Amino acid sequence: MRLIVGISGATGAIYGIRTLEVLQQLGVETHLVISDAGKKTILLETGYDIQTIEKTAAEVHDIRNIGASIASGSFKTDGMIIAPCSMKSLSAIANSYNENLLIRAADVAIKEKRKLVLVVRETPLHLGHLQLMTKVAAVGGIILPPVPAYYNLPKTMDDIINHTVGKILDQFGLEHNLFSRWQGANSL
Repeated sequence: MRLIVGISGATGAIYGIRTLEVLQQLGVETHLVISDAGKKTILLETGYDIQTIEKTAAEVHDIRNIGASIASGSFKTDGMIIAPCSMKSLSAIANSYNENLLIRAADVAIKEKRKLVLVVRETPLHLGHLQLMTKVAAVGGIILPPVPAYYNLPKTMDDIINHTVGKILDQFGLEHNLFSRWQGANSL
């Protein structure tokens, strides 16, 4: 399997980082593109440095390189994940405003009918945000905000993060044990 992973500048950079780590453990070939704001957010929110994150990907692409392999539909992938996805990136994707490689790769995923999973990070949401999400969903994008489940009784931040990462992996049919699946109320 080959997936593109994008990290934009929204808060929640750990979602993209953890997704990359798990995909590497699963042997998935990943192509990484991080926005400039995403790099700043990583440094502000996490203890990771950019080089360590880049080492988890099979290939790293510069946000300004619109001639990269992932900018073309002829480069076969199984889809793309943007985690986190800022409102700016969502807006650009919704409007096919291909100003950089992150947005171009997402646009390619949509036009090629490949899975595009957006871990949209913002709250509260106003009507404009919701309309952008609806617009992307109407052309096949999957809106997957990081909304934790509490039925599995999370005890740490990692439990909460892993739940969202597991939901991302579920979209691509990837097996994992990042959270306990709901077995019905009788299982409690």
